Amino acid sequence: MSDNRPVIAILGGTGDLGGGLAYRWARAGYPVIIGSRTADKAEAAAAALTVAEGAPPVRGMDNVAAATACEIAVLTVPFANQKATLEAVRAALRDKILVDVTVPLMPPKVARVQLPPEGSAGLAAQAILGDGVSVVSAFQNVGASHLREDHPVDCDVLVSGDKLAAREQVIALVEAAGMRGWHAGPLANSVAAEALTSILIGINKRYQIDGAGIRITGTPGNPSGKTG
Repeated sequence: MSDNRPVIAILGGTGDLGGGLAYRWARAGYPVIIGSRTADKAEAAAAALTVAEGAPPVRGMDNVAAATACEIAVLTVPFANQKATLEAVRAALRDKILVDVTVPLMPPKVARVQLPPEGSAGLAAQAILGDGVSVVSAFQNVGASHLREDHPVDCDVLVSGDKLAAREQVIALVEAAGMRGWHAGPLANSVAAEALTSILIGINKRYQIDGAGIRITGTPGNPSGKTG
């Protein structure tokens, strides 16, 4: 571990979003593991990730090994693969935090809000993993292309979860990745951020924007988050 920073495993981390988050956190000094269904694919993705000199080396493992070795896991797989991936790593995630980045996009109409029967992908993840895992929903509204750029990302992040302490740990990861995180309440509120993603996809297409994001305006007067 580096300076007591938690080990982060990015499950399904070989894609653009997972790789971008790995890059950001490795540059910030976090020990990062890229997970994939096969170890060789994860190792290749980790080897291809160039980070700042002196940063902890990024490792590659299969998803189960990555989930076992981490303290915080981040799920960045497509919605179609969410259930199978979580079922495979469920035992390894017990007593840990799982950051669910999943958006329930259903091609071909990805600009239309289409939420699952559970209400949101975050709630579906909690149902699969059970009470032994703290699921926190975040990062749905971040354009993956911006994460490989060496400057702060022009986007805020809504962080929802049923446990305040878990949300605070994820907000620290948001800030380490160069963004501003906001407590967005319980996991049930993840429906809002997930639905916004489809809206942002439509805005990107209509207005030719490269990764539109969201901003929360105003000056905080209650930074302790006492309201939830």
